Amino acid sequence: MNDATSSPFFFDQEPPEFEVLIEIPKGSFVKRGSTGHVDFISPLPCPFNYGSVPAYLGCEGDLLDALVLGPRLALGSRVVTRAWGAVILRDRGMTDDKLVCAARRPSPAECRAVLRFFHLYARCKALLNLWRGRAGRNACEGWCEAAEAMGRARPRDGRWSGPAIGF
Repeated sequence: MNDATSSPFFFDQEPPEFEVLIEIPKGSFVKRGSTGHVDFISPLPCPFNYGSVPAYLGCEGDLLDALVLGPRLALGSRVVTRAWGAVILRDRGMTDDKLVCAARRPSPAECRAVLRFFHLYARCKALLNLWRGRAGRNACEGWCEAAEAMGRARPRDGRWSGPAIGF
């Protein structure tokens, strides 16, 4: 982000659209994985609608993650929305991009809230991974354009039946 009042997202053209499947509605305490299993119960509610882009796999071999800003969406709902950018998260040393989606360009305050959340999330995930005996660096590495995250993703094919590693 350039300064406290600017958005990190700048476009000469419309940002790309993706279908996002909601796995964790805004306000939910239950963290589900892409296969629907419960990963953990959070002590804090999720501040965003969180899910995945079913058509793509991220670098870690799971569905590409996406959060959708705006009002609460129902578990299992599918929404076509614009990806205004992405947050680069490291989970156990693996890149785990999170598309930042919304019907409209996120405000500077929304951008700061997303980034603050993922900095905190990376710290909490590091503690959870330590408790689970899972090694590797956990960190929020900041913003990137949606195109950069999509450059690391790959189209999902019919052979994918879930992540190869446990989360």
